[in-house]
Amino acid sequence: MKLFTPTLYSVVLILLFSVGGLQAQEVEWMSWQQAMAQSQADDTPKKVFIDVYTDWCGWCKKMDKDTFQNPEVAQYMSDNFYMVKLDGEGKEPIEFRGTTYKFVPSGRKGYHELAAALLKGRLSYPTVVFMDEDLNVLSPVPGYQKPAPFLNIARYFGDNIYKEQDWKTYSGQGK
Repeated sequence: MKLFTPTLYSVVLILLFSVGGLQAQEVEWMSWQQAMAQSQADDTPKKVFIDVYTDWCGWCKKMDKDTFQNPEVAQYMSDNFYMVKLDGEGKEPIEFRGTTYKFVPSGRKGYHELAAALLKGRLSYPTVVFMDEDLNVLSPVPGYQKPAPFLNIARYFGDNIYKEQDWKTYSGQGK
């Protein structure tokens, strides 16, 4: 008796590749605290990527779905960054470099002081922030980004191109 017929074998292979493909597309988001702890624990820490969002932001949700779930983006980001989600209106205090950042009621909602600090006071959503391995802010990048342009920006910071070339030259805007 044969355990695997050619047809069954094909189905099993297709299922295995499908599941593997789905896993490769998943981004493992961390809390701020998890990323900071991981950064301290690793012998060779990664850079930190922060997605500053709000629950009501439609473009944030679109970027989650279209950009961060893109297989190439997800793989590159997971390989090179600790991926952090930070609610720009989060209520929980966050400790960073000896300062406790808190929620500040303002208008109908309010904002989180850490989000304001990372975004240099320009609270617009979505905005992503790139930090180096020493947790220094490299740059906030405001607005919705499609997968290909986002990957270009991520590689600029992730591959350390920013250390040798300015953004205008790298992106071809300096001509």
